[in-house]
Amino acid sequence: MYKLTSENKFIDVSDYGRPIANFIAKKLKSTKVSAIHITLLFGLSGLIAIYCIATTHYWAAGFFLILKSILDAVDGQLARAKSQPSFTGRYLDSIFDSLLNLLLCLTFSWYTNSSIGWGLLAFICIQTQGTVYNYYYVILRHSTEGEITSQIFETFVPVAYTDEKQQTVNFLFKVYRILYRTFDSLIYKLDPIASKSPILPKWFMTLVSFYGLGFQLLIMVVLLAAGWIHYIIPFFVAYSIFIPCIIAIRRIFLK
Repeated sequence: MYKLTSENKFIDVSDYGRPIANFIAKKLKSTKVSAIHITLLFGLSGLIAIYCIATTHYWAAGFFLILKSILDAVDGQLARAKSQPSFTGRYLDSIFDSLLNLLLCLTFSWYTNSSIGWGLLAFICIQTQGTVYNYYYVILRHSTEGEITSQIFETFVPVAYTDEKQQTVNFLFKVYRILYRTFDSLIYKLDPIASKSPILPKWFMTLVSFYGLGFQLLIMVVLLAAGWIHYIIPFFVAYSIFIPCIIAIRRIFLK
Protein backbone atom coordinates (compact mmCIF):
# COMPACT_ATOMS: atom_id res chain seq x y z
CA MET A 1 0.00 0.00 0.00
CA TYR A 2 3.07 2.23 0.01
CA LYS A 3 5.48 3.56 -2.60
CA LEU A 4 8.49 2.25 -0.69
CA THR A 5 9.15 -0.81 1.42
CA SER A 6 9.31 -0.13 5.16
CA GLU A 7 13.10 -0.50 5.35
CA ASN A 8 13.62 2.12 2.64
CA LYS A 9 11.29 4.82 3.91
CA PHE A 10 12.90 8.14 4.67
CA ILE A 11 11.80 11.38 6.32
CA ASP A 12 10.02 13.13 3.46
CA VAL A 13 9.30 16.74 4.42
CA SER A 14 7.15 17.06 1.31
CA ASP A 15 4.85 14.22 2.37
CA TYR A 16 3.43 15.72 5.58
CA GLY A 17 -0.10 14.92 4.45
CA ARG A 18 0.52 11.16 4.24
CA PRO A 19 -1.01 10.18 7.64
CA ILE A 20 -4.27 11.95 6.77
CA ALA A 21 -4.11 10.56 3.23
CA ASN A 22 -3.73 7.02 4.58
CA PHE A 23 -6.75 7.52 6.83
CA ILE A 24 -8.91 8.87 4.00
CA ALA A 25 -7.80 6.11 1.62
CA LYS A 26 -8.74 3.42 4.16
CA LYS A 27 -12.17 4.96 4.61
CA LEU A 28 -12.74 5.09 0.85
CA LYS A 29 -11.31 1.65 0.06
CA SER A 30 -14.68 -0.11 0.14
CA THR A 31 -16.61 2.68 -1.59
CA LYS A 32 -17.20 3.46 -5.26
CA VAL A 33 -14.93 6.49 -5.06
CA SER A 34 -11.96 5.97 -7.37
CA ALA A 35 -8.49 7.46 -7.40
CA ILE A 36 -9.46 9.45 -10.51
CA HIS A 37 -12.29 11.08 -8.55
CA ILE A 38 -9.78 12.22 -5.95
CA THR A 39 -7.41 13.50 -8.65
CA LEU A 40 -10.22 15.62 -10.09
CA LEU A 41 -11.02 16.86 -6.59
CA PHE A 42 -7.45 17.97 -5.90
CA GLY A 43 -7.48 19.80 -9.24
CA LEU A 44 -10.61 21.62 -8.12
CA SER A 45 -9.02 22.40 -4.76
CA GLY A 46 -6.07 23.98 -6.57
CA LEU A 47 -8.37 26.13 -8.70
CA ILE A 48 -10.26 27.30 -5.61
CA ALA A 49 -6.93 28.25 -4.00
CA ILE A 50 -6.04 30.31 -7.06
CA TYR A 51 -9.42 32.07 -6.90
CA CYS A 52 -8.84 32.82 -3.21
CA ILE A 53 -5.45 34.34 -4.01
CA ALA A 54 -7.01 36.47 -6.74
CA THR A 55 -9.58 37.76 -4.24
CA THR A 56 -6.92 38.29 -1.51
CA HIS A 57 -8.35 35.62 0.79
CA TYR A 58 -4.89 34.32 1.59
CA TRP A 59 -5.75 32.17 4.60
CA ALA A 60 -8.45 30.40 2.61
CA ALA A 61 -5.99 29.98 -0.25
CA GLY A 62 -3.55 28.37 2.16
CA PHE A 63 -6.22 25.96 3.35
CA PHE A 64 -7.05 24.81 -0.16
CA LEU A 65 -3.37 24.50 -1.11
CA ILE A 66 -2.80 22.20 1.88
CA LEU A 67 -5.99 20.31 1.00
CA LYS A 68 -4.72 19.95 -2.56
CA SER A 69 -1.43 18.55 -1.23
CA ILE A 70 -3.25 16.01 0.96
CA LEU A 71 -5.60 14.92 -1.82
CA ASP A 72 -2.59 14.60 -4.12
CA ALA A 73 -1.39 11.88 -1.76
CA VAL A 74 -4.83 10.30 -1.34
CA ASP A 75 -5.35 9.43 -5.01
CA GLY A 76 -2.24 7.29 -5.30
CA GLN A 77 -2.80 5.78 -1.87
CA LEU A 78 -6.37 4.87 -2.79
CA ALA A 79 -5.26 3.31 -6.07
CA ARG A 80 -2.79 1.14 -4.16
CA ALA A 81 -5.37 0.27 -1.48
CA LYS A 82 -7.84 -0.87 -4.14
CA SER A 83 -5.06 -2.59 -6.15
CA GLN A 84 -6.08 -0.46 -9.14
CA PRO A 85 -2.93 1.03 -10.65
CA SER A 86 -3.67 3.43 -13.49
CA PHE A 87 -1.56 5.23 -16.05
CA THR A 88 -4.55 7.49 -16.63
CA GLY A 89 -4.40 8.62 -13.02
CA ARG A 90 -0.62 8.80 -13.01
CA TYR A 91 -0.45 11.17 -15.99
CA LEU A 92 -3.55 13.16 -15.05
CA ASP A 93 -2.05 13.78 -11.61
CA SER A 94 1.18 15.17 -13.09
CA ILE A 95 -0.65 17.22 -15.72
CA PHE A 96 -2.82 18.86 -13.06
CA ASP A 97 0.25 19.58 -10.94
CA SER A 98 2.02 21.31 -13.82
CA LEU A 99 -0.96 23.37 -14.97
CA LEU A 100 -1.86 24.42 -11.43
CA ASN A 101 1.75 25.45 -10.76
CA LEU A 102 1.66 27.57 -13.92
CA LEU A 103 -1.63 29.22 -12.93
CA LEU A 104 -0.33 29.85 -9.40
CA CYS A 105 2.81 31.55 -10.68
CA LEU A 106 0.90 33.67 -13.17
CA THR A 107 -1.58 34.63 -10.44
CA PHE A 108 1.23 35.63 -8.08
CA SER A 109 2.87 37.72 -10.81
CA TRP A 110 -0.40 39.37 -11.83
CA TYR A 111 -1.54 40.33 -8.35
CA THR A 112 1.86 41.57 -7.21
CA ASN A 113 2.40 43.65 -10.35
CA SER A 114 5.39 41.54 -11.36
CA SER A 115 6.03 40.89 -15.02
CA ILE A 116 4.63 37.76 -16.62
CA GLY A 117 8.23 36.89 -17.42
CA TRP A 118 9.06 36.61 -13.73
CA GLY A 119 5.99 34.46 -13.21
CA LEU A 120 7.05 32.11 -16.00
CA LEU A 121 10.59 31.99 -14.62
CA ALA A 122 9.23 31.04 -11.19
CA PHE A 123 7.15 28.30 -12.84
CA ILE A 124 10.23 26.94 -14.64
CA CYS A 125 12.17 26.96 -11.37
CA ILE A 126 9.38 25.20 -9.44
CA GLN A 127 9.04 22.56 -12.14
CA THR A 128 12.78 21.98 -12.25
CA GLN A 129 12.95 21.65 -8.47
CA GLY A 130 10.09 19.16 -8.50
CA THR A 131 11.73 17.19 -11.29
CA VAL A 132 14.89 16.80 -9.20
CA TYR A 133 12.81 15.33 -6.38
CA ASN A 134 10.81 13.03 -8.66
CA TYR A 135 13.89 11.85 -10.57
CA TYR A 136 15.73 10.58 -7.51
CA TYR A 137 12.58 9.33 -5.81
CA VAL A 138 11.54 7.19 -8.80
CA ILE A 139 15.09 5.84 -9.08
CA LEU A 140 14.94 4.83 -5.40
CA ARG A 141 11.60 3.09 -5.86
CA HIS A 142 12.81 1.14 -8.87
CA SER A 143 15.99 0.06 -7.11
CA THR A 144 14.25 -1.11 -3.92
CA GLU A 145 11.19 -3.00 -5.20
CA GLY A 146 8.92 -0.04 -4.55
CA GLU A 147 5.90 1.13 -6.56
CA ILE A 148 6.85 1.47 -10.25
CA THR A 149 3.85 2.98 -12.02
CA SER A 150 6.09 6.01 -12.60
CA GLN A 151 9.09 5.30 -14.82
CA ILE A 152 12.60 6.74 -14.56
CA PHE A 153 12.47 7.61 -18.25
CA GLU A 154 8.98 8.36 -19.59
CA THR A 155 9.85 7.94 -23.27
CA PHE A 156 7.38 5.32 -24.47
CA VAL A 157 3.62 5.05 -24.18
CA PRO A 158 2.87 2.29 -21.62
CA VAL A 159 0.37 -0.47 -22.26
CA ALA A 160 -2.88 0.45 -20.52
CA TYR A 161 -4.15 -1.60 -17.62
CA THR A 162 -7.24 -3.72 -18.27
CA ASP A 163 -9.63 -1.23 -16.64
CA GLU A 164 -8.50 1.81 -18.63
CA LYS A 165 -8.52 2.74 -22.32
CA GLN A 166 -5.30 2.72 -24.32
CA GLN A 167 -6.50 5.74 -26.30
CA THR A 168 -6.84 7.76 -23.09
CA VAL A 169 -3.39 6.71 -21.90
CA ASN A 170 -1.93 7.65 -25.31
CA PHE A 171 -3.45 11.14 -25.17
CA LEU A 172 -2.47 11.86 -21.57
CA PHE A 173 1.06 10.59 -22.21
CA LYS A 174 1.45 13.08 -25.07
CA VAL A 175 0.25 15.95 -22.89
CA TYR A 176 2.54 14.80 -20.09
CA ARG A 177 5.53 14.76 -22.46
CA ILE A 178 4.75 18.29 -23.65
CA LEU A 179 4.70 19.57 -20.08
CA TYR A 180 7.60 17.59 -18.61
CA ARG A 181 9.95 16.49 -21.38
CA THR A 182 12.22 19.54 -21.18
CA PHE A 183 12.57 19.30 -17.40
CA ASP A 184 13.13 15.53 -17.44
CA SER A 185 15.76 15.86 -20.16
CA LEU A 186 17.57 18.64 -18.29
CA ILE A 187 17.92 16.70 -15.03
CA TYR A 188 18.89 13.53 -16.89
CA LYS A 189 21.66 15.40 -18.73
CA LEU A 190 22.92 16.81 -15.44
CA ASP A 191 23.01 13.36 -13.78
CA PRO A 192 22.62 10.66 -16.46
CA ILE A 193 23.97 7.72 -14.47
CA ALA A 194 22.05 8.24 -11.22
CA SER A 195 20.00 5.09 -11.86
CA LYS A 196 23.21 3.04 -11.91
CA SER A 197 24.42 4.31 -8.54
CA PRO A 198 24.04 2.37 -5.26
CA ILE A 199 20.73 2.71 -3.41
CA LEU A 200 20.32 6.37 -2.52
CA PRO A 201 20.69 6.85 1.26
CA LYS A 202 17.85 8.14 3.40
CA TRP A 203 19.64 11.35 4.38
CA PHE A 204 20.07 12.25 0.71
CA MET A 205 16.40 11.60 -0.08
CA THR A 206 15.34 13.73 2.90
CA LEU A 207 17.52 16.52 1.52
CA VAL A 208 15.96 16.14 -1.92
CA SER A 209 12.44 16.13 -0.44
CA PHE A 210 12.76 19.86 0.29
CA TYR A 211 12.14 20.23 -3.45
CA GLY A 212 8.98 18.09 -3.40
CA LEU A 213 5.72 19.70 -4.47
CA GLY A 214 4.15 19.28 -1.04
CA PHE A 215 6.92 21.31 0.60
CA GLN A 216 6.79 23.91 -2.18
CA LEU A 217 3.07 24.38 -1.50
CA LEU A 218 3.75 24.60 2.24
CA ILE A 219 6.23 27.43 1.60
CA MET A 220 3.59 29.26 -0.44
CA VAL A 221 1.07 28.81 2.38
CA VAL A 222 3.47 30.21 4.99
CA LEU A 223 4.33 33.24 2.85
CA LEU A 224 0.66 33.89 2.09
CA ALA A 225 -0.30 33.62 5.76
CA ALA A 226 2.47 36.06 6.66
CA GLY A 227 1.23 38.53 4.05
CA TRP A 228 4.43 38.14 2.05
CA ILE A 229 2.88 37.30 -1.30
CA HIS A 230 5.36 39.62 -3.03
CA TYR A 231 8.22 37.36 -1.93
CA ILE A 232 6.86 34.11 -3.39
CA ILE A 233 8.14 34.54 -6.94
CA PRO A 234 11.65 35.76 -6.00
CA PHE A 235 11.90 33.04 -3.34
CA PHE A 236 11.29 30.17 -5.75
CA VAL A 237 13.65 31.64 -8.33
CA ALA A 238 16.40 31.90 -5.70
CA TYR A 239 15.49 28.49 -4.20
CA SER A 240 16.81 26.84 -7.37
CA ILE A 241 20.36 27.69 -6.34
CA PHE A 242 20.56 24.40 -4.43
CA ILE A 243 19.87 22.21 -7.49
CA PRO A 244 23.55 22.07 -8.59
CA CYS A 245 24.54 21.31 -4.98
CA ILE A 246 22.20 18.32 -4.73
CA ILE A 247 23.31 16.92 -8.07
CA ALA A 248 26.97 17.45 -7.17
CA ILE A 249 26.49 15.55 -3.90
CA ARG A 250 24.97 12.62 -5.76
CA ARG A 251 27.64 12.56 -8.45
CA ILE A 252 30.63 13.02 -6.16
CA PHE A 253 29.74 11.20 -2.94
CA LEU A 254 27.12 8.62 -3.97
CA LYS A 255 28.61 7.09 -7.09
